[in-house]
Amino acid sequence: MKFFSEQVSSFIQQRRTRRNFGYFFQYICILGAVILLFTVIFHVIMEYEGRSYSWITGLYWTLTVMSTLGFGDITFFSDAGRAFSLLVLLTGILALLIVLPTAFIQLVYTPWLDAQKAREVKHSLPASTAGHVIIVGDSPICRNLAQVLGRYGFYSVLLSGSTQQALELMDQGLHAVMGDYDDVEVYRSLRAENARMVVTLDDDARNMNSIFKLRELTGTVPVVSRAERDESIEILSLAGCTWVFQFRKALGRSLTRRVLTGKLALSTLTTLGPLVIAEVPVKQTSLTGLSLRQSGLRSRYGINVVGLWNRGIFEFPTPDTEFSEHMVLVIAGTREQMEGFSRALLLEPAAQAAGPVLVLGGGRVGMAAAQALHDRGVDVVIVDKRNIAPLVPGIRVQVGDASDLVTLKAAGIDTAPSIIITTHDDDINIYLTIYCRRIRPDVQIISRTNLDRNVRVLHTAGANLVLSLASLVANRIINLLDPGRVFMLNEGMNLFRAPAGKALAGRTLATSGIRTATHCNVVAVKTSAGETLVNPDPHREFESDDELFLVGGSEAEASYYEEFWPERAAAPASARIRPMPPRS
Repeated sequence: MKFFSEQVSSFIQQRRTRRNFGYFFQYICILGAVILLFTVIFHVIMEYEGRSYSWITGLYWTLTVMSTLGFGDITFFSDAGRAFSLLVLLTGILALLIVLPTAFIQLVYTPWLDAQKAREVKHSLPASTAGHVIIVGDSPICRNLAQVLGRYGFYSVLLSGSTQQALELMDQGLHAVMGDYDDVEVYRSLRAENARMVVTLDDDARNMNSIFKLRELTGTVPVVSRAERDESIEILSLAGCTWVFQFRKALGRSLTRRVLTGKLALSTLTTLGPLVIAEVPVKQTSLTGLSLRQSGLRSRYGINVVGLWNRGIFEFPTPDTEFSEHMVLVIAGTREQMEGFSRALLLEPAAQAAGPVLVLGGGRVGMAAAQALHDRGVDVVIVDKRNIAPLVPGIRVQVGDASDLVTLKAAGIDTAPSIIITTHDDDINIYLTIYCRRIRPDVQIISRTNLDRNVRVLHTAGANLVLSLASLVANRIINLLDPGRVFMLNEGMNLFRAPAGKALAGRTLATSGIRTATHCNVVAVKTSAGETLVNPDPHREFESDDELFLVGGSEAEASYYEEFWPERAAAPASARIRPMPPRS
């Protein structure tokens, strides 16, 4: 009862609730007056017919007729009485059965339900909260970032401006707080001064406003922001942003690194000292149809195939795995080994690109992709409904619908070596992927997606490569949060460092069972003397002081520690995370 009384007291204290209650009370008073009037008229007509009933009976008759129950035990004989009964009946249907329930739901029940929901949503974090990541926004990209951070042991909280959105986030298992992004007290309640990082992924103006309010509270917490326009980069930096990224432009450039143009097909993912991790598509190379053993990549070039993407799924190849055109290899080696491997993968003259690369969609991603190809000397055509030629000088623009065959043929789809699909709508990207695959079964199709869940769908639709904006954002944030421990190469694929320890000391790579037990590959070993051995000899014995560089899926690091360093795996996530470097 005490809890119920507290809820009612808190509910009534709200100004909107008191106003709604006033409206509902006024309607109840009007309805009561109508019922009383009908009761009086009932007695008047009964007296006219020569009958007499008590006032309780008159009220009983009025309510049974208005509620349409109509027991029929009391009826009028005269036409005036029956006409009056019809009036009471119709009034009851309107006032008692339609207006009253609607008014109750709208003015009483719904506000009460919203108040109960609002009580479930947090508006602040405990005073002891520290080392967390604050994500300003509740978009699908923000949600994906929160989910990825959770998989890596980081505690994150989403700041949403809507109670309903915050509840939906909580239903998805995410931590959400409701508050205004432009209120400094909200950031104070989120313990922003103790946060590990603040991430703002809204439009440029809202991001700037959020950063200004945050900087009123603290000037030391690192802030990552997204910028859509070039001029916003400097403005956000002046507002106090630590890092500013144009993620859509970065996605456009990433899409072009996978394009087959008859030149180098190698796409470098990251370099770490002498170690280079790269991707290479199998399509239009001499690797097509060969198994890993037959390719001789390790013996001929010193290259280690640490994994492959098979229609969007990361897999570990066996010596008998046959390479097909839709696969993309993830390889590791030194710079010299990569250069020799790249020269060997030059396309034959007959396979050289004969037509322009088509970019479907002239938004920020599409223009960034086209500009990157143009800067590399690649012939490129943008297909868009708008005439964006003034925005991309020197690049040909084909105005028209990308789903129109005439437009695509005018752009050069019959001879295009690659098609990059860059619209901001995943459904349209899926449609265009299927459509272009039907027109050109042999063309390379690279597609952009906003959400990770559509990566598999696009691969099924016929895309050779798919890059996700949500994954690109998450990759960048993860790599900023913990640059020394893990480097996120792609969603589901990481490069991380781990000690060999006593469990591996004296054992060789061939006998350690690392790949079998943890589903990750050792690509390099850093010895106690500081020497980095890229693609180490499988028969070299590990030393306890060795530091291993491993490539594997999202759960690979946890599996490694569970298998070879159980005391480290048992430590809480907060103890395994090192502090952020000071702001420069």
